[in-house]
Amino acid sequence: MNWLRRMMYGRYGGDQLTFFLLVLAIAITVASLFIPVAFINYLSLIPLVFGVYRMFSKNIAKRQQENMKYLQFRYRLKNWFTGIPQKMRDAKKYRYFKCPSCGQKVRVPRGKGKINITCPKCKGKFLRKT
Repeated sequence: MNWLRRMMYGRYGGDQLTFFLLVLAIAITVASLFIPVAFINYLSLIPLVFGVYRMFSKNIAKRQQENMKYLQFRYRLKNWFTGIPQKMRDAKKYRYFKCPSCGQKVRVPRGKGKINITCPKCKGKFLRKT
């Protein structure tokens, strides 16, 4: 086990993106068992090779940037999917607007006509019809 520790010294190792790539490779391999198309099996090699390359890379700063972009994308995707049920429940009572200056989502009641909306984050004001 000490040889592995010495070999990995100065290398990046595993992170969330690498774990996702390896799980994706396994999922594609399992899917290829049920789908009788030859190239799907080779398709699973792409995330596998890229994940192993990331683990053994010595360019740590670049790998950290890649992982940070992946985590930001995953966070935005998760928030988008978790916000859908709330918006569907509130669709009859509220409207959602995005603040033009900071991008904060603001919920306002429907049917009030043109109102001046104050952003809770940046205190900017903008006019919208509800």
